[in-house]
Amino acid sequence: MSRHPRRAAALALAALLALAGCSKGSATKDSSEGGVTTIHYLTFSAAPDHLKDLDDIKAAFEKTNPDIKIQVQTAAYKDYFTQLQTSIAGGTAPDTFELDYGNFVTYAQAGSLADLAGPAANDKTWQPSVLASSALDAFKRDGKQYALPESFSTVVLIYNKALFDAAGVTYPTKDWKWSDETAAAQKLTDKGKGVYGDFQPVTYNEFYKSVSQAGGSFLSADGKKATFNSAEGVAAAKWLIGKPGSTMPTLTEVGGTPDFDTNLFKSGKLAMWHNGNWQFDALKDVPFGWDVVVEPGDTQRASAVFQNGVAVSAQSGHKDAAFKWLNYLTTSEQSVKSRISSSWELPPLADASKLSGYLDIKPPANRQAVMDALGKQSLQPVVAKQQQMQDIVDKALTQAAGGADLQKTLDDAAQQVTALLS
Repeated sequence: MSRHPRRAAALALAALLALAGCSKGSATKDSSEGGVTTIHYLTFSAAPDHLKDLDDIKAAFEKTNPDIKIQVQTAAYKDYFTQLQTSIAGGTAPDTFELDYGNFVTYAQAGSLADLAGPAANDKTWQPSVLASSALDAFKRDGKQYALPESFSTVVLIYNKALFDAAGVTYPTKDWKWSDETAAAQKLTDKGKGVYGDFQPVTYNEFYKSVSQAGGSFLSADGKKATFNSAEGVAAAKWLIGKPGSTMPTLTEVGGTPDFDTNLFKSGKLAMWHNGNWQFDALKDVPFGWDVVVEPGDTQRASAVFQNGVAVSAQSGHKDAAFKWLNYLTTSEQSVKSRISSSWELPPLADASKLSGYLDIKPPANRQAVMDALGKQSLQPVVAKQQQMQDIVDKALTQAAGGADLQKTLDDAAQQVTALLS
Protein backbone atom coordinates (compact mmCIF):
# COMPACT_ATOMS: atom_id res chain seq x y z
CA MET A 1 0.00 0.00 0.00
CA SER A 2 1.37 3.40 -0.93
CA ARG A 3 0.12 5.55 1.88
CA HIS A 4 2.84 8.14 1.97
CA PRO A 5 2.35 11.08 1.45
CA ARG A 6 -0.92 10.41 3.14
CA ARG A 7 -2.96 11.55 0.22
CA ALA A 8 -6.19 12.16 2.10
CA ALA A 9 -9.14 13.40 0.08
CA ALA A 10 -10.52 16.67 1.39
CA LEU A 11 -12.89 16.21 4.31
CA ALA A 12 -16.14 18.15 4.34
CA LEU A 13 -16.79 20.60 7.14
CA ALA A 14 -16.31 19.26 10.66
CA ALA A 15 -19.92 20.21 11.28
CA LEU A 16 -20.97 17.08 9.46
CA LEU A 17 -19.07 15.01 11.97
CA ALA A 18 -20.89 16.77 14.77
CA LEU A 19 -24.09 15.22 13.44
CA ALA A 20 -22.86 11.97 14.92
CA GLY A 21 -23.83 13.30 18.33
CA CYS A 22 -27.44 13.49 17.15
CA SER A 23 -27.48 10.33 15.02
CA LYS A 24 -28.93 7.13 16.40
CA GLY A 25 -28.14 3.59 15.38
CA SER A 26 -25.23 2.22 13.43
CA ALA A 27 -24.42 -0.15 10.64
CA THR A 28 -24.43 -2.92 13.23
CA LYS A 29 -27.22 -1.89 15.57
CA ASP A 30 -29.09 -5.20 15.15
CA SER A 31 -26.10 -7.41 14.39
CA SER A 32 -26.51 -9.86 17.28
CA GLU A 33 -28.05 -13.11 16.14
CA GLY A 34 -28.01 -16.56 17.67
CA GLY A 35 -25.76 -15.38 20.45
CA VAL A 36 -23.14 -14.12 17.97
CA THR A 37 -22.35 -10.41 17.64
CA THR A 38 -20.95 -9.06 14.37
CA ILE A 39 -18.50 -6.18 14.67
CA HIS A 40 -17.73 -4.14 11.58
CA TYR A 41 -14.14 -2.90 11.25
CA LEU A 42 -13.06 -0.31 8.68
CA THR A 43 -9.36 -0.14 7.80
CA PHE A 44 -7.04 1.69 5.40
CA SER A 45 -3.71 0.21 6.46
CA ALA A 46 -4.38 -3.46 5.67
CA ALA A 47 -5.27 -3.15 2.00
CA PRO A 48 -3.93 -4.29 -0.32
CA ASP A 49 -0.68 -5.77 1.02
CA HIS A 50 -1.72 -7.00 4.47
CA LEU A 51 -5.23 -8.37 4.12
CA LYS A 52 -3.98 -11.92 4.72
CA ASP A 53 -2.20 -10.78 7.86
CA LEU A 54 -5.39 -9.13 9.10
CA ASP A 55 -7.33 -12.29 8.25
CA ASP A 56 -4.92 -14.31 10.40
CA ILE A 57 -5.44 -11.94 13.34
CA LYS A 58 -9.21 -11.99 12.79
CA ALA A 59 -9.33 -15.81 12.66
CA ALA A 60 -7.31 -16.13 15.87
CA PHE A 61 -9.58 -13.63 17.62
CA GLU A 62 -12.77 -15.37 16.50
CA LYS A 63 -11.40 -18.72 17.68
CA THR A 64 -10.79 -17.25 21.12
CA ASN A 65 -14.09 -15.32 21.07
CA PRO A 66 -16.61 -17.57 19.25
CA ASP A 67 -19.46 -15.25 20.21
CA ILE A 68 -18.00 -12.38 18.16
CA LYS A 69 -17.52 -12.23 14.39
CA ILE A 70 -15.51 -9.52 12.65
CA GLN A 71 -16.57 -8.14 9.29
CA VAL A 72 -13.69 -6.28 7.67
CA GLN A 73 -14.26 -3.35 5.34
CA THR A 74 -11.42 -1.61 3.50
CA ALA A 75 -10.98 1.75 1.82
CA ALA A 76 -7.99 3.38 0.16
CA TYR A 77 -6.51 6.14 2.29
CA LYS A 78 -7.38 8.81 -0.26
CA ASP A 79 -11.08 7.89 0.04
CA TYR A 80 -11.12 6.61 3.61
CA PHE A 81 -12.07 9.68 5.61
CA THR A 82 -14.71 10.81 3.16
CA GLN A 83 -16.34 7.39 3.45
CA LEU A 84 -15.99 7.31 7.23
CA GLN A 85 -17.34 10.79 7.70
CA THR A 86 -20.32 10.11 5.47
CA SER A 87 -21.20 6.98 7.43
CA ILE A 88 -20.92 8.78 10.77
CA ALA A 89 -23.08 11.67 9.59
CA GLY A 90 -25.64 9.22 8.20
CA GLY A 91 -25.80 7.14 11.37
CA THR A 92 -24.33 4.05 9.69
CA ALA A 93 -20.81 4.11 11.10
CA PRO A 94 -18.88 0.86 11.48
CA ASP A 95 -18.45 -0.27 15.08
CA THR A 96 -14.68 0.10 14.91
CA PHE A 97 -12.32 1.91 12.60
CA GLU A 98 -8.78 3.15 12.14
CA LEU A 99 -7.72 6.75 12.63
CA ASP A 100 -4.34 8.21 11.94
CA TYR A 101 -2.96 10.52 14.60
CA GLY A 102 -3.48 13.61 12.46
CA ASN A 103 -7.24 13.09 12.13
CA PHE A 104 -7.86 11.68 15.61
CA VAL A 105 -8.37 15.08 17.23
CA THR A 106 -11.11 16.08 14.78
CA TYR A 107 -13.14 12.93 15.37
CA ALA A 108 -12.68 12.97 19.13
CA GLN A 109 -13.68 16.62 19.38
CA ALA A 110 -16.78 16.02 17.24
CA GLY A 111 -18.10 13.38 19.65
CA SER A 112 -17.75 10.60 17.09
CA LEU A 113 -15.70 8.28 19.32
CA ALA A 114 -16.72 6.26 22.36
CA ASP A 115 -14.96 6.74 25.68
CA LEU A 116 -13.19 3.41 26.14
CA ALA A 117 -13.08 3.48 29.95
CA GLY A 118 -16.26 1.44 30.41
CA PRO A 119 -15.56 -1.24 27.78
CA ALA A 120 -11.96 -1.53 29.01
CA ALA A 121 -13.15 -2.15 32.56
CA ASN A 122 -15.46 -4.90 31.27
CA ASP A 123 -12.67 -6.70 29.37
CA LYS A 124 -10.73 -8.88 31.82
CA THR A 125 -7.94 -9.42 29.27
CA TRP A 126 -7.13 -5.70 28.93
CA GLN A 127 -3.56 -4.95 30.01
CA PRO A 128 -2.67 -1.36 29.14
CA SER A 129 0.91 -1.90 30.32
CA VAL A 130 1.58 -3.92 27.15
CA LEU A 131 1.43 -0.70 25.12
CA ALA A 132 3.85 2.20 25.40
CA SER A 133 2.38 4.82 27.72
CA SER A 134 3.33 7.63 25.33
CA ALA A 135 1.42 5.89 22.55
CA LEU A 136 -1.66 5.51 24.74
CA ASP A 137 -1.45 9.18 25.73
CA ALA A 138 -1.35 10.23 22.07
CA PHE A 139 -4.90 8.93 21.65
CA LYS A 140 -6.35 10.61 24.71
CA ARG A 141 -8.46 13.73 24.67
CA ASP A 142 -9.39 15.68 27.80
CA GLY A 143 -8.06 12.82 29.90
CA LYS A 144 -10.22 10.18 28.22
CA GLN A 145 -8.98 7.26 26.10
CA TYR A 146 -10.82 7.56 22.80
CA ALA A 147 -8.66 5.16 20.77
CA LEU A 148 -5.99 2.51 21.26
CA PRO A 149 -2.61 2.94 19.58
CA GLU A 150 -2.37 0.34 16.84
CA SER A 151 0.89 0.91 15.01
CA PHE A 152 3.70 3.26 14.16
CA SER A 153 5.82 3.73 11.09
CA THR A 154 8.70 5.94 10.07
CA VAL A 155 9.69 7.55 6.80
CA VAL A 156 13.16 6.68 5.56
CA LEU A 157 15.17 7.13 2.38
CA ILE A 158 14.83 3.99 0.24
CA TYR A 159 17.46 3.61 -2.47
CA ASN A 160 18.16 1.39 -5.49
CA LYS A 161 21.70 0.04 -5.05
CA ALA A 162 21.91 -1.08 -8.67
CA LEU A 163 21.38 2.44 -10.00
CA PHE A 164 23.97 3.82 -7.57
CA ASP A 165 26.46 1.17 -8.65
CA ALA A 166 25.86 1.82 -12.35
CA ALA A 167 26.39 5.56 -11.91
CA GLY A 168 29.40 5.14 -9.64
CA VAL A 169 27.71 7.09 -6.85
CA THR A 170 28.37 6.29 -3.19
CA TYR A 171 25.40 4.96 -1.24
CA PRO A 172 23.58 7.34 1.13
CA THR A 173 24.72 7.41 4.76
CA LYS A 174 23.15 8.60 8.00
CA ASP A 175 25.44 11.65 7.84
CA TRP A 176 24.06 12.94 4.55
CA LYS A 177 22.54 16.41 4.32
CA TRP A 178 20.17 17.82 1.73
CA SER A 179 23.10 18.99 -0.38
CA ASP A 180 24.46 15.43 -0.53
CA GLU A 181 21.12 14.07 -1.66
CA THR A 182 20.77 16.75 -4.31
CA ALA A 183 24.25 16.12 -5.72
CA ALA A 184 23.63 12.38 -5.91
CA ALA A 185 20.15 12.81 -7.41
CA GLN A 186 21.52 14.99 -10.20
CA LYS A 187 24.14 12.38 -11.11
CA LEU A 188 21.59 9.58 -11.01
CA THR A 189 18.94 11.28 -13.14
CA ASP A 190 18.86 10.24 -16.81
CA LYS A 191 15.67 11.57 -18.34
CA GLY A 192 16.53 10.02 -21.69
CA LYS A 193 16.23 6.60 -20.09
CA GLY A 194 13.33 7.62 -17.88
CA VAL A 195 15.47 7.26 -14.76
CA TYR A 196 15.07 9.74 -11.91
CA GLY A 197 17.36 10.36 -8.99
CA ASP A 198 14.79 11.27 -6.38
CA PHE A 199 11.12 11.25 -5.44
CA GLN A 200 9.67 13.29 -2.59
CA PRO A 201 6.04 14.43 -2.78
CA VAL A 202 5.38 18.16 -2.63
CA THR A 203 2.82 17.96 0.15
CA TYR A 204 2.02 19.05 3.68
CA ASN A 205 3.41 15.86 5.20
CA GLU A 206 6.79 16.39 3.59
CA PHE A 207 6.75 20.13 4.24
CA TYR A 208 6.23 20.16 8.02
CA LYS A 209 9.04 17.63 8.34
CA SER A 210 11.33 19.61 6.04
CA VAL A 211 10.70 22.76 8.09
CA SER A 212 12.02 20.86 11.11
CA GLN A 213 15.00 19.59 9.11
CA ALA A 214 15.81 23.20 8.23
CA GLY A 215 15.73 24.14 11.93
CA GLY A 216 12.36 25.88 11.93
CA SER A 217 8.93 25.28 13.42
CA PHE A 218 5.60 24.83 11.67
CA LEU A 219 3.57 26.46 14.46
CA SER A 220 4.46 28.74 17.35
CA ALA A 221 5.23 27.13 20.71
CA ASP A 222 1.74 27.93 22.01
CA GLY A 223 0.13 26.52 18.86
CA LYS A 224 -1.75 29.74 18.12
CA LYS A 225 0.16 30.96 15.09
CA ALA A 226 1.53 29.47 11.88
CA THR A 227 5.28 30.10 11.60
CA PHE A 228 6.13 28.06 8.51
CA ASN A 229 6.58 31.24 6.46
CA SER A 230 9.91 31.84 8.21
CA ALA A 231 13.30 31.71 6.47
CA GLU A 232 13.49 28.03 7.44
CA GLY A 233 10.06 27.42 5.95
CA VAL A 234 11.09 29.09 2.72
CA ALA A 235 14.19 26.88 2.61
CA ALA A 236 12.04 23.79 3.17
CA ALA A 237 9.64 24.76 0.40
CA LYS A 238 12.53 25.42 -1.99
CA TRP A 239 13.93 21.99 -1.16
CA LEU A 240 10.67 20.34 -2.16
CA ILE A 241 9.59 22.37 -5.18
CA GLY A 242 13.09 22.28 -6.65
CA LYS A 243 12.79 18.54 -7.36
CA PRO A 244 9.83 18.18 -9.79
CA GLY A 245 11.01 18.46 -13.37
CA SER A 246 14.63 18.27 -12.26
CA THR A 247 15.51 15.11 -10.37
CA MET A 248 11.97 13.70 -10.25
CA PRO A 249 8.99 13.73 -12.65
CA THR A 250 6.93 16.90 -12.85
CA LEU A 251 3.79 17.24 -10.76
CA THR A 252 1.77 17.08 -13.98
CA GLU A 253 3.42 13.78 -14.92
CA VAL A 254 2.69 12.37 -11.49
CA GLY A 255 -0.86 13.72 -11.55
CA GLY A 256 -3.35 11.57 -9.70
CA THR A 257 -1.88 8.28 -10.87
CA PRO A 258 -2.25 5.76 -8.04
CA ASP A 259 1.06 4.39 -6.73
CA PHE A 260 3.06 6.33 -9.33
CA ASP A 261 6.12 6.42 -7.08
CA THR A 262 5.80 2.77 -6.05
CA ASN A 263 5.63 1.61 -9.64
CA LEU A 264 8.53 3.85 -10.64
CA PHE A 265 10.76 2.39 -7.94
CA LYS A 266 9.70 -1.21 -8.61
CA SER A 267 10.48 -0.78 -12.29
CA GLY A 268 14.08 0.13 -11.45
CA LYS A 269 13.69 3.71 -12.70
CA LEU A 270 13.98 5.53 -9.37
CA ALA A 271 17.20 5.84 -7.38
CA MET A 272 15.99 7.43 -4.11
CA TRP A 273 12.54 7.41 -2.62
CA HIS A 274 11.22 9.12 0.51
CA ASN A 275 8.73 6.60 1.87
CA GLY A 276 7.92 4.46 4.87
CA ASN A 277 8.70 1.07 6.29
CA TRP A 278 5.20 -0.09 5.31
CA GLN A 279 6.62 -0.49 1.80
CA PHE A 280 9.19 -3.13 2.74
CA ASP A 281 7.06 -6.20 2.19
CA ALA A 282 5.91 -4.98 -1.22
CA LEU A 283 9.55 -4.55 -2.29
CA LYS A 284 10.94 -7.87 -1.08
CA ASP A 285 10.85 -9.48 -4.53
CA VAL A 286 12.07 -6.63 -6.76
CA PRO A 287 14.86 -7.83 -9.11
CA PHE A 288 17.55 -5.48 -7.78
CA GLY A 289 19.29 -4.72 -4.52
CA TRP A 290 17.94 -1.96 -2.32
CA ASP A 291 18.39 -0.62 1.18
CA VAL A 292 17.32 2.23 3.44
CA VAL A 293 18.88 4.97 5.54
CA VAL A 294 17.59 7.68 7.88
CA GLU A 295 16.47 10.66 5.81
CA PRO A 296 18.99 13.47 5.34
CA GLY A 297 18.34 16.79 7.03
CA ASP A 298 19.59 20.31 6.41
CA THR A 299 20.69 21.89 9.70
CA GLN A 300 19.43 18.85 11.63
CA ARG A 301 17.86 15.44 11.16
CA ALA A 302 14.12 15.13 11.73
CA SER A 303 12.11 12.08 10.70
CA ALA A 304 8.38 11.77 10.21
CA VAL A 305 6.78 9.21 12.50
CA PHE A 306 3.18 8.23 11.82
CA GLN A 307 0.87 6.68 14.39
CA ASN A 308 -2.40 4.89 13.78
CA GLY A 309 -5.05 4.20 16.37
CA VAL A 310 -8.27 2.21 16.40
CA ALA A 311 -11.50 3.53 17.88
CA VAL A 312 -15.02 2.44 18.77
CA SER A 313 -17.81 4.46 17.22
CA ALA A 314 -19.96 6.43 19.64
CA GLN A 315 -22.90 5.05 17.62
CA SER A 316 -22.05 1.37 18.13
CA GLY A 317 -24.55 -0.74 20.00
CA HIS A 318 -21.85 -3.28 20.85
CA LYS A 319 -19.11 -1.30 22.53
CA ASP A 320 -17.89 -4.09 24.80
CA ALA A 321 -17.50 -6.56 21.94
CA ALA A 322 -15.95 -3.85 19.78
CA PHE A 323 -13.37 -3.08 22.47
CA LYS A 324 -12.48 -6.77 22.81
CA TRP A 325 -11.63 -6.81 19.11
CA LEU A 326 -9.50 -3.67 19.32
CA ASN A 327 -7.73 -4.94 22.44
CA TYR A 328 -6.79 -8.13 20.59
CA LEU A 329 -5.86 -6.24 17.42
CA THR A 330 -3.41 -4.02 19.29
CA THR A 331 -1.92 -6.19 22.03
CA SER A 332 -2.20 -9.90 21.19
CA GLU A 333 0.81 -12.08 20.42
CA GLN A 334 -0.85 -13.02 17.12
CA SER A 335 -1.02 -9.37 16.06
CA VAL A 336 2.59 -8.71 17.02
CA LYS A 337 3.73 -11.85 15.19
CA SER A 338 1.78 -11.00 12.03
CA ARG A 339 3.02 -7.43 11.92
CA ILE A 340 6.68 -8.30 12.43
CA SER A 341 6.78 -11.26 10.05
CA SER A 342 5.12 -9.33 7.23
CA SER A 343 6.96 -6.01 7.73
CA TRP A 344 3.64 -4.30 8.38
CA GLU A 345 3.62 -1.16 10.49
CA LEU A 346 4.93 -1.94 13.96
CA PRO A 347 2.95 -2.22 17.20
CA PRO A 348 3.89 0.42 19.82
CA LEU A 349 4.83 -2.02 22.58
CA ALA A 350 6.18 -0.97 25.96
CA ASP A 351 8.72 -3.80 25.74
CA ALA A 352 10.76 -2.94 22.64
CA SER A 353 12.63 -6.25 22.85
CA LYS A 354 9.51 -7.93 21.47
CA LEU A 355 10.21 -6.15 18.18
CA SER A 356 13.75 -7.49 17.92
CA GLY A 357 12.85 -10.09 15.30
CA TYR A 358 11.88 -7.29 12.94
CA LEU A 359 15.51 -6.27 12.50
CA ASP A 360 16.50 -9.78 11.40
CA ILE A 361 14.25 -9.82 8.35
CA LYS A 362 15.96 -9.05 5.02
CA PRO A 363 15.68 -7.01 2.87
CA PRO A 364 16.42 -4.28 3.67
CA ALA A 365 19.68 -4.92 5.46
CA ASN A 366 19.59 -1.64 7.40
CA ARG A 367 16.21 -2.01 9.12
CA GLN A 368 17.83 -0.35 12.10
CA ALA A 369 17.18 2.94 10.26
CA VAL A 370 13.47 2.54 11.10
CA MET A 371 14.33 2.52 14.80
CA ASP A 372 17.02 5.20 14.48
CA ALA A 373 14.47 7.53 12.92
CA LEU A 374 12.54 7.46 16.19
CA GLY A 375 15.43 9.21 17.93
CA LYS A 376 14.97 12.54 16.18
CA GLN A 377 11.35 12.94 15.26
CA SER A 378 9.42 15.71 13.56
CA LEU A 379 6.04 15.49 15.24
CA GLN A 380 3.08 16.23 13.05
CA PRO A 381 1.23 19.43 13.99
CA VAL A 382 -2.26 18.42 15.06
CA VAL A 383 -5.14 20.90 15.29
CA ALA A 384 -8.90 20.61 15.45
CA LYS A 385 -9.27 21.64 11.80
CA GLN A 386 -6.55 19.30 10.63
CA GLN A 387 -7.69 18.62 7.10
CA GLN A 388 -8.39 22.28 6.34
CA MET A 389 -4.85 23.11 7.46
CA GLN A 390 -3.36 20.41 5.26
CA ASP A 391 -5.40 21.54 2.27
CA ILE A 392 -4.21 25.14 2.67
CA VAL A 393 -0.56 24.09 2.78
CA ASP A 394 -0.89 21.62 -0.09
CA LYS A 395 -2.47 24.32 -2.26
CA ALA A 396 0.27 26.81 -1.39
CA LEU A 397 3.03 24.36 -2.26
CA THR A 398 1.38 23.50 -5.57
CA GLN A 399 1.09 27.20 -6.42
CA ALA A 400 4.74 27.79 -5.51
CA ALA A 401 5.81 24.81 -7.60
CA GLY A 402 3.89 26.38 -10.48
CA GLY A 403 5.89 29.59 -10.24
CA ALA A 404 3.98 31.74 -7.74
CA ASP A 405 6.05 34.00 -5.48
CA LEU A 406 7.20 31.67 -2.72
CA GLN A 407 7.37 34.09 0.21
CA LYS A 408 4.00 35.67 -0.56
CA THR A 409 2.40 32.28 -1.08
CA LEU A 410 3.67 31.02 2.28
CA ASP A 411 2.69 34.28 3.98
CA ASP A 412 -0.87 33.98 2.67
CA ALA A 413 -1.07 30.33 3.69
CA ALA A 414 0.30 31.09 7.17
CA GLN A 415 -2.33 33.80 7.62
CA GLN A 416 -5.10 31.36 6.65
CA VAL A 417 -3.80 28.64 8.96
CA THR A 418 -3.47 31.10 11.85
CA ALA A 419 -7.12 32.03 11.35
CA LEU A 420 -8.04 28.35 11.70
CA LEU A 421 -6.29 28.19 15.05
CA SER A 422 -8.29 30.96 16.70
